[in-house]
Amino acid sequence: MTSDRVIDLLQKAYGDEMETVMNYQTNAIVLDGVRAEEIKQSLQQDIQEELTHAKQLGNRLKQLDARPPSSAEFTARQDSLRPPEDSTDVLSVIRGVLDAEGDAIDTYRSLIDAAEDADDPVTEDLAVTVLADEEAHQTEFRGFEKEYQDD
Repeated sequence: MTSDRVIDLLQKAYGDEMETVMNYQTNAIVLDGVRAEEIKQSLQQDIQEELTHAKQLGNRLKQLDARPPSSAEFTARQDSLRPPEDSTDVLSVIRGVLDAEGDAIDTYRSLIDAAEDADDPVTEDLAVTVLADEEAHQTEFRGFEKEYQDD
């Protein structure tokens, strides 16, 4: 029997992934300027990966006789990832991505611990795999942040 903590973290992660998709998509549309193109392309590529994560999390919840949250159960939390008023403010988007990825990394680390405590190796394995993807995104955007800070 999987713990309530595992279910809660899976549901949080699912909602976070869906919010990230929305914010990445919106930022990829609204950012302007030549310097924004590389960031927009990276966000577009990451959208598919984040959607895959959400699908995997949702499927795992279903396997555990739970449900992913619907939009009515969703609370938006990614304030720093919302599109900036200035559509050329690429650095604020980069920092928003770093905030979102940092939160995701924390969530997946907590999920790994909770799954281990619940003797749920399938959820633990999923969380480890997704954690690796999130850490790779974080590394990529730390590089972007260094580039943009130096300008």
